[in-house]
Amino acid sequence: MTDVTDNPENEGSELAEPLRRAIGDRYLTYALSTIMHRALPDARDGLKPVHRRILYAMSRLKLASGGKFLKSAKISGDTMGDFHPHGDAAIYDAMARLAQDFAVRYPLVDGQGNFGNIDGDNPAASRYTEARMTFVAEAMLQGLDENAVDYRDNYDGRLTEPVVLPAEFPNLLANGSSGIAVGMATNIPPHNIPELIDACLHLIKVPDARDDTLLNYVPGPDFPTGGVIVEPQENIANAYRTGRGSFRLRCKHEVEDLGRGQWQIVVTEIPYQVQKSKLIEKIAELIQTKKVPILGDIRDESADDIRIVLEPKSKNVDPELLMGLMYRNSDLETRFSLNMNVLIDGVTPKVCSMKEVLRAFLDHRRDVLGRRSRHRLAKIDHRLEVLEGFIVAFLNLDRVIDIIRYDDDPKAALMREDWGIEHVRAMSEDDYVSPAPGTGELSEVQADAILNMRLRSLRRLEEIELVRERDKLMEERAALEDLLDNEDLQWGRISDQLRESKKLFGKNFEGGQRRTQFAEAGEVEEVPLEAMIEREPITVVCSQMGWIRAMSGHIDLTRELKFRDGDGPRFVFHAETTDRLLAFDSHGKFFTLSCANLPGGRGMGEPLRLMVDLPNEAEIVDLFIHQPDRKLLVASNEGNGFVVNENDVLAQTKNGKQVLNVGDATAKICAPVSGDHVAIISENRRLLVFPVAEINEMTRGKGVRLQKYNSARGKQGILELDGGLSDVKTFNLEEGLSWPATGDRTRTESDMSPWVGKRAGVGKAPPHGFPRNNKFE
Repeated sequence: MTDVTDNPENEGSELAEPLRRAIGDRYLTYALSTIMHRALPDARDGLKPVHRRILYAMSRLKLASGGKFLKSAKISGDTMGDFHPHGDAAIYDAMARLAQDFAVRYPLVDGQGNFGNIDGDNPAASRYTEARMTFVAEAMLQGLDENAVDYRDNYDGRLTEPVVLPAEFPNLLANGSSGIAVGMATNIPPHNIPELIDACLHLIKVPDARDDTLLNYVPGPDFPTGGVIVEPQENIANAYRTGRGSFRLRCKHEVEDLGRGQWQIVVTEIPYQVQKSKLIEKIAELIQTKKVPILGDIRDESADDIRIVLEPKSKNVDPELLMGLMYRNSDLETRFSLNMNVLIDGVTPKVCSMKEVLRAFLDHRRDVLGRRSRHRLAKIDHRLEVLEGFIVAFLNLDRVIDIIRYDDDPKAALMREDWGIEHVRAMSEDDYVSPAPGTGELSEVQADAILNMRLRSLRRLEEIELVRERDKLMEERAALEDLLDNEDLQWGRISDQLRESKKLFGKNFEGGQRRTQFAEAGEVEEVPLEAMIEREPITVVCSQMGWIRAMSGHIDLTRELKFRDGDGPRFVFHAETTDRLLAFDSHGKFFTLSCANLPGGRGMGEPLRLMVDLPNEAEIVDLFIHQPDRKLLVASNEGNGFVVNENDVLAQTKNGKQVLNVGDATAKICAPVSGDHVAIISENRRLLVFPVAEINEMTRGKGVRLQKYNSARGKQGILELDGGLSDVKTFNLEEGLSWPATGDRTRTESDMSPWVGKRAGVGKAPPHGFPRNNKFE
């Protein structure tokens, strides 16, 4: 593409550029804006711009932790109007999350009203709630009025806002963070502040400390909702070393003894970021679908605390087995992914280790200490200058009064006068005497201070107090200069500040104790369904229209049963609740059902099509009890088939498992293999016998030709089979082939040699007396 900006004819007109470059530049600008100003937190104070601006706006509104509350609408409105023009709803949502003690380990906003709950309910509208800062938030802002950080213009240039907050504790790890930017994301769990401070103190003492050593102080996350971390120690160490990993988090539970052998499980803490209402809804669904058959009921008895009661189906159930199944099938066990992607110095996104994040915080604290010290030095210098002027005034009180009383321009006169300031500067409290006037002039600041001095201050005691204050400030100034010149003193001061923070947020602080515990995860073994179900006899009844039910006990199979009008029995057999059923349809699919999940026998049952995804045009070919490792012979009406192991036809989902590919044909036969030869008969009464070994064993496919049928052109030229498969049976050749005869008798043909041939043959007419319906049974 030609760059039109190089064309002289375009001079004086609008600039143009290639579309690819234009889109790339603009998308890059958007991506950088998202990364730096929206999604990723700053490693220094652990905040995103919206959170930082909310806290700064609250500090401007003087919403201290011990002060008044203010409408949330006012707070979000001021934040939006002055600092964050992105919509008050988004600002209020961010502020509400800072007030949720189940979402944030150390809330930065103290909310009054409905700020949502752990069930997943949303906060009330901003006009109904009030808020103020917490004590923790004030620690984040400490020193903001002492030039501790840089300021920048707000979005319209009317005001200034802090680039970063001073942050007296490592808030990034204390409260965690999550966000999705363009091409990158972050997800950091919360931690315990005293543990983080201990790690910082160790890092100050040993700057090149190993990452694994820090785990002695910070063993892992500390979630606001508690729970139990069951991740192996080596995985935790690797996650903190690389900045990427995950933690397995389980609920905290206890087994309550109800007496007489009865018991129940009470869940008192649920995993982080799991909504309690959805958790209970999911577990109730497990009960309804009987995916955890040994779980009988669930109750939510929560008030201010969490109390979820799990009742077992039977007192004989093992509690650990039940909880293992709950961990596997519900959110009572979750994984929290760690991706410590943060902004270093507020500019560069980087996936950091825990050591790098703590180092960034400590470097920030050192910078804050230096700025606050220099700010204090400037204040001291200004006050010393004023004090020198006051002392001069007291030493020359009569002359000062005379100038103020009679001179037309007392300020200029005071500045012209020689007061002997050098002698005043050399004077200390111990050797204080009223000196004689010396040499030296007053500055403009000193002259203004003298002119603004109150008359009641003109007493001897005040003069001594001024000298004492001056000496104290001189001593403080010398200490600050030593601090700024000595790196060891700086780290010592930072260590002292961190220890003070540890006292504030330690054991005596509400929520200071660690909430999340650690435990070893016992491996949850794969428990077969039969082991979870009480073994009871049932009778399976499936009607011609596909309505299925399970009647209690083994009833007489010849007993007359009730069905819907126009319906009747098709499959009736004895089974047990621990059995699994296999249903084979005319499309060649197998479906698996648990007898324990079948509807009861009081009514007419339920349609099988609702229990599995059986298409409307498909018919049920066979329904039987699954027997592991048994071989089945499946075949289509075109005479194609193969042998398959029953273990390979079990379906894991309601969609079933496609085994026999039928194309335009239909599946016709599913017969167990129980002999060494196959007898197959066609609809045009042709019987063929051949060895079972000639049939391939497969797991899926069309199979091989079992019997040959003639084809002919029927109406409208459609190719039709002259015959087609009618029935198949396997038997032992030595014992002969049996079939039902008149009445309840059975006839057996011992010599089947006339019908024995090769697979895919046509066959011969069956023996005399063979059933006219061409069925072996």
